[in-house]
Amino acid sequence: MSLPPSVPVIETEDLILRGYREEDFEAFARFAASDRARFVGGPQARYDSWRSFMAGIGHWSLRGYGMWMLEHRETGEAAGRVGVIYNDGWHEPELGWHIYDGFEGRGYAYQACRAARRHAAEHLGMNSIMSYIAPDNTRSVRLAQRLGCWHERDVELLGTPCQLWRHPAEQVGA
Repeated sequence: MSLPPSVPVIETEDLILRGYREEDFEAFARFAASDRARFVGGPQARYDSWRSFMAGIGHWSLRGYGMWMLEHRETGEAAGRVGVIYNDGWHEPELGWHIYDGFEGRGYAYQACRAARRHAAEHLGMNSIMSYIAPDNTRSVRLAQRLGCWHERDVELLGTPCQLWRHPAEQVGA
C-alpha cells in the first residue's frame, strides 16, 4: 500500500493553504449544495459532495498536486479551495478557486491564487497556467483580470461553453 504524498502547506497574509481534513467537509458540502456551485458542476447532493471531496484528496495522490483547503488564519474556518487540477478530458492543468460564503470580497482568492500559481511554477514546472471560467461568472472574470490573466479563447468543457483565461508566466526565483 502506498500513502498519498504530503500536501505542502503554504501561508499567505490571511490564509493557510493546506490539505483537506474531515472537519472541512461541512463547509465544502454547504458550498457544493448552494447555487454558487453552479460554475463548478453543482449544486450537488451531500453524497455527491462527499465523492467530490474525496476526489480532491485523491487528485494529490495521482497527480502530485491538487486543490488546497483555505484555512482562515484568525478563525481556523475553512474559507474555500484553490489549486491546480487536471481532469480527464481537459486541455491542460487549470488553476481553480472556490471561495465559501462569508469569505468573498476580502482578497482571499487573490492571495491564494498568487501563492498556488507561484507554487505551480517553482515546484511543478508549470510556468504558464490557465483557468476555465464560465462567461457569466463575473466575479471570477474580475479576479482573473486582477491576476493579470487574459481571455485566450472560447472553449467547450464537458459540453458546456466556457472561456480559457491564460495566467502570466511566473518569474521563478525572483
